[in-house]
Amino acid sequence: METSFHVSLPCVSVKETKNFYINSIGASSGRSGKNWLDVNLFGHQITFIQAEKFNFNNPNYVFEGKLLPSFHFGVIVNEDNWKDLYEKLKNLNLNVVTQTTFLSDKPGEHLSFFIKDPSDYMLEFKSFKNSKDVFKA
Repeated sequence: METSFHVSLPCVSVKETKNFYINSIGASSGRSGKNWLDVNLFGHQITFIQAEKFNFNNPNYVFEGKLLPSFHFGVIVNEDNWKDLYEKLKNLNLNVVTQTTFLSDKPGEHLSFFIKDPSDYMLEFKSFKNSKDVFKA
C-alpha cells in the first residue's frame, strides 16, 4: 500500500517557514491560517504551527564516521530529484550539509544530505541506489 505521512511541527515564523519550503525547497503550500501552514513535501503533509522557539540541541550520533543530528526528518526521492534539489539549494547559498553516500556497496546504499530550516529542523533528503533496499537489513 502506498501512503503519505503527516507530521505537525512547531515553527518560529509561518512566513519564513513558507518561504523556505515553497521558494527554496520547491514544495507547494496547502491550507493555511494566520498561525499555521500545510506544506506538500513530495506528497507528504507537514503542518507547521507558529509557537515558541524550541531547543533541538539533542545529542548527535556518528554513522559511518559522519556526525549526524539525532532529531531530523526527511524524504526519500529518486536520484534525479535528489541531484536537482541538492544543486538548487547549494546555488541558493543555503547551509546544505555536504552530500555523502552511506552504506556504500551494501544493502541500503543511499545518497544523503541535510539542510536546516528556519525553525532549526534538520531535513534529510535521501536517494537509495535500489528503492527496494529502503527497509532491508
